[in-house]
Amino acid sequence: MTDTTTRKPSTSQVQEIVRALEEQIVLGWLMPRQRLLEEKLSAHFNCKKHVIREAIFELERMGLVEHIANKGATVRLLSPEEIRQIYSVREALEMLAAQQIPLPGSPEFVAELTRIQTEHTRAVEARDFRAAFHANMAFHDCLFSACGNPYLAEMIRSSAQKVHGARFYTSASVPHLVNARDEHWAMIRAIESGNRDSLVSLCRSHIGPSLDTYLNAVRGLFEIPSPGAR
Repeated sequence: MTDTTTRKPSTSQVQEIVRALEEQIVLGWLMPRQRLLEEKLSAHFNCKKHVIREAIFELERMGLVEHIANKGATVRLLSPEEIRQIYSVREALEMLAAQQIPLPGSPEFVAELTRIQTEHTRAVEARDFRAAFHANMAFHDCLFSACGNPYLAEMIRSSAQKVHGARFYTSASVPHLVNARDEHWAMIRAIESGNRDSLVSLCRSHIGPSLDTYLNAVRGLFEIPSPGAR
């Protein structure tokens, strides 16, 4: 009893810290290759170092943090090949889910997507990047959960999470957010009208800008040849 009682608050605190650090990584407040110092983080979150270690371990499991020799835990910098591979998996999974979502969508499903997207639109217009990030995640969770296969939906969620470290290049970019907002509304219209081809096409094109932006941003770090270069 005593062990269970004492561990529950720690588990809750760890998850809160994981969510906070994940958010900071996505929004670019913690940059790729930036060190995660236990002492500094424990002071910031007002907790013991072992709680920070548990949070860092969970972030490592999620693919957002890595341990580098003589440096410790750092925000993971995905290589171009890694990001391409993950996005390839994401595209395949999301296309499969889009093919399985019942169309036209039920009034309840369309209403829930509309509610979430209204929140996303407000956040984009207010330049509230934090709220936009959470609303965007909620929209895609709702969208792909409708495929009827919870295992597929979880795989989509997991693969998207692995590239959170690359999303800071677009998560605070107004043009990217506006484009995402418009595509979300187009997806809702496709679902409401039962246009499968439009929905699948929108889902495929939706993830492309993040991939291209990340590869362009890290070209110098990994010496990626520019398009057309020999």
